[in-house]
Amino acid sequence: MRRAGAMPANGPYTPNQQSESIMHSDFQAQVAFHLTGTRRSDGLEAVEGLDQRPALLAPYRDLTSLRYDFPVVLLRKPAEGAFARSLSGIIDDLLKEIAKVQDADRIGKHLLRLEQEIRTLAARGESGALSALWDKAAAALVKGPNDLIKDSLGRARALLQADGEVLDCGKALPERLIAHAWRGLQQRKAEAFRAEVDRLSLKLSDILKADFVRSPAGLSAENLRASVGEDQGKDIDFEMMSRLLTKVAPKVALPESRRRRLQWLLSALESQRFLPRPGAGGGEPLGFSFDNCEAALDAYRERLPKAIELAKAIAIARLETQGEYDELKHDPLFAEFGARGLDAEELAAFPDYFVCLNAANLQEPENARLMEILSAGLPVKVLVQTDDLREDSPVGNGHFSIGLRSAQLTGMAMGQNDIYVLQSSASNLVQYSGRVGSALNYSGAALFSVFSGAAAKTDLPPYLIAAAAMESRAFPAFAYDPSAGADWASRFSIADNPQAEADWPVASLAYEDEDHQRASEEIAFTLVDFLACDRRFDAHFARVPRAKWNGSLVSVSECLASQSKGMPDRIPSVLVVDADNVLQRNIVDGQLIREARRCRDNWHSLQELGGIHNSHAQALLAREKKAWEEIAQREAESRAKAAKPVAEAQTSAPASATQAAEAAPAPAEPERDPDMAYIETARCSTCNECTLLNNKMFAYNDNQQAYIKDPDAGTFRQMVEAAESCQVSVIHPGKPRNPNEPGLEELIKRAEPFQ
Repeated sequence: MRRAGAMPANGPYTPNQQSESIMHSDFQAQVAFHLTGTRRSDGLEAVEGLDQRPALLAPYRDLTSLRYDFPVVLLRKPAEGAFARSLSGIIDDLLKEIAKVQDADRIGKHLLRLEQEIRTLAARGESGALSALWDKAAAALVKGPNDLIKDSLGRARALLQADGEVLDCGKALPERLIAHAWRGLQQRKAEAFRAEVDRLSLKLSDILKADFVRSPAGLSAENLRASVGEDQGKDIDFEMMSRLLTKVAPKVALPESRRRRLQWLLSALESQRFLPRPGAGGGEPLGFSFDNCEAALDAYRERLPKAIELAKAIAIARLETQGEYDELKHDPLFAEFGARGLDAEELAAFPDYFVCLNAANLQEPENARLMEILSAGLPVKVLVQTDDLREDSPVGNGHFSIGLRSAQLTGMAMGQNDIYVLQSSASNLVQYSGRVGSALNYSGAALFSVFSGAAAKTDLPPYLIAAAAMESRAFPAFAYDPSAGADWASRFSIADNPQAEADWPVASLAYEDEDHQRASEEIAFTLVDFLACDRRFDAHFARVPRAKWNGSLVSVSECLASQSKGMPDRIPSVLVVDADNVLQRNIVDGQLIREARRCRDNWHSLQELGGIHNSHAQALLAREKKAWEEIAQREAESRAKAAKPVAEAQTSAPASATQAAEAAPAPAEPERDPDMAYIETARCSTCNECTLLNNKMFAYNDNQQAYIKDPDAGTFRQMVEAAESCQVSVIHPGKPRNPNEPGLEELIKRAEPFQ
């Protein structure tokens, strides 16, 4: 490699040599930055202080003008099990009702304006009930007493059924939303528990009252007079009535041991503080929500004897009210009750413990206590909220990792086998509400790992940061449900991630080129794109002026797909937009590429657990395919041997018969349109190259062999690249379907060998 600025040995530069030398010098500077993170020349520009964002996020500068999942309403009255709904979903329900009335179009338009105003208020940090924000937003929109907007919003307001706290996607959302869902579940559990306790208490009281009524004290003149009252009993001789009733009353009374047992049961049920009736005596209700594991563990250990006593009382009370308690049989049994704690069924009657933690505080010994409380078999639900995915290495020197702590935590929890594990970005919690409810209803321990997106150094709202983390595989969503089945295929799912079968999700970027023509490009959203949202990583990027763009600049996904050794000949880069939405290209240093490769490898592990590109399944498929091919080959050889005597007989047949056989036409091949792309599916080797490139354009049939599913689901460039990467050359690109696609002349030439 020639040193930058060196003169060639044969004399001065020619213009072409000068141009080549400049290009070579630029490439050297780009390589140096990629390898060292150091900008060596003016050919690269710093990105610090520039208002840049990944190009795919360009359309989302003003979220308040878009209809999406936020803000969310925490419902006061859960409907059909839903504890929260998006504002847009509530407005959509109102629009359906409004469609049935007069002036529906006008009311609907005004209602959508109100929705945008409420979303704007929430984005500014306003909070409160939906009804309150509705009134505030309506007041801002109404211009006068006779304004039609006032009429529209008043009629819509009369139809509003849902209400509850309004929350935007931010730091407060994960705890508030999951705690709200937890409280709703505990309330339903408390109502069922109180109903059972009240039923048992009433029956136990009836048994004791009946025994008292038959006793001498119950039949005394004083008690009889008190039971009737002075006014109604002034003409009754209660002394005589007492003597008569005492003579005829049955002499069988409750044994003293049973009476004491029933009295103890009533006392235990009525004084319990786990789920007491509102206003009942016995002290303040116990709290079950904590902000650290030590407090939750201490509370559980302190309350365990009382919980055992209450569970024992409930079990005995059920037997007593059914007349099935036998002292000889049950006294020894209940004497040992709870000696080893309570099992899952007994614990299920009590409130679940809820612990809310922040990942930044999960240092020792809190981390050890977290694993202790999760593995103790308690009905505890733990939320670990992560605000920042960047974790600086303790060794210093600028080393960092992305999301390592959360990956380790969820991995350890899933390794316990009986812990429900749910991971999601805050942006996905509304979509994940069904799984959140399932985890809260799980009888054992559950771990919620949620990324809020609130700590990034950026002007982007937390919603976009959280969504970008999930999109880029930095914080993928998954669920591990031990109650769903006996194997990983039943228990583990990553299906809620975008394009879960691919390394990185791919989206189309539409833009205006230098000739003011509409153009589009398929772009993968990688971990590097996510890190480009955060100003703390600006030093790992360098902007390349448009005049210095060249063929050596490739996308991060393309760079990661190939493992190069030695000095790189291609430089990874990302497309970003500046404050004016002008497309820019930043090259990336090696540290971010290494972190992206680690992120992709972790994603591959999750894919395998989720049944996608499972190496064991693919190895089994390869063995089965090889065995099938061997059987087919043996059968073909057998048919060839059997056909040999027939062929020899045909050679000795009369010439006329042989000539007639030779003249018989061969079966005609089906004619194909030369302009249409196709795959020789029967020859496909299932290498995954084409489906990884674009799984909407290419797909597998039941035999796991590729075919063209939709030729319009991708670009001609992808069709040509798939043909070039096909290991057995069975993809024929045909002709371009979009005459306006950039670079067609070059692509058509590249496609010629495969037509």
